[in-house]
Amino acid sequence: MKDHPKRRKIEVLIISDVHLGTYGCQSKALINYLESIKPKTVVLNGDIIDMWQFSKRFWPKSHMRIVHQIIKWASQGVKVYYIAGNHDEMLRRFTGFKMGSLMIENKLLLELDGKKTWIFHGDVFDVTMQHSKWLTRLGSHGYDLLILINAFVNWVSELFGKGKISLSKNIKNGVKQAMKFINDFEKTAAEIAIANGYDYVICGHIHHPEIKTIQTEKGKVEYMNSGDWIENLTALEYNDNVWSLYRYNENDFSEKQHDHEDELSTMSTEKIFDQMLTEFMIIQK
Repeated sequence: MKDHPKRRKIEVLIISDVHLGTYGCQSKALINYLESIKPKTVVLNGDIIDMWQFSKRFWPKSHMRIVHQIIKWASQGVKVYYIAGNHDEMLRRFTGFKMGSLMIENKLLLELDGKKTWIFHGDVFDVTMQHSKWLTRLGSHGYDLLILINAFVNWVSELFGKGKISLSKNIKNGVKQAMKFINDFEKTAAEIAIANGYDYVICGHIHHPEIKTIQTEKGKVEYMNSGDWIENLTALEYNDNVWSLYRYNENDFSEKQHDHEDELSTMSTEKIFDQMLTEFMIIQK
């Protein structure tokens, strides 16, 4: 696959909550984004592959392309950190694993331009998940069903010339208890970061993209959340000493990118997998 001629350079890229293997994953949008950038360091901050709902019956080529792009970066020497989340918690048993520039971690501390950046998924704060996993998994399946319903509603809406809407987002933002959970989550992350003397704390998990300063009696910290690739389609980017929140806009991409008219789009899943294995061998050397 040829490199995109206008790849935008990024020092550090952070994405989370992609949920590959689910119907809600906006894989084509994510491919557009990933193939338009050239990062030096990539942090996959949890729930990249949804192992809770993974099924051999649903693994589109677009999902394979995302995995391929990540492996391709690693084979080219890009540092790729995979931080396990709750939906891919199986990977936590491999914490510390390293293959070339690909590493699996439970949390990560980066020093960027003299400032400490603490990165972790965030499910450690979710009491419901820790004590009632069956309930959380049930909620996850319900969320996926809502995404499917939402896709149909948007298809009808666009058919009549209306804009897209997000049912789950509207429901979440309209429930006071949900907003309280988000606020408590952000506050807890900030308090721990301040206590440890970190300058930045970055999470995923709650699908709520954010960059803001949180002040407490003991100090202040920059809190950030990379959002998700289900509804918000967001990522965190670091360049020239500044963190910014990227929000996907399909109008920023050409029609050719939308159709993915390149070598991979004509390859079978098996051939893409074979190419990935070849790149894995490069990583191992």
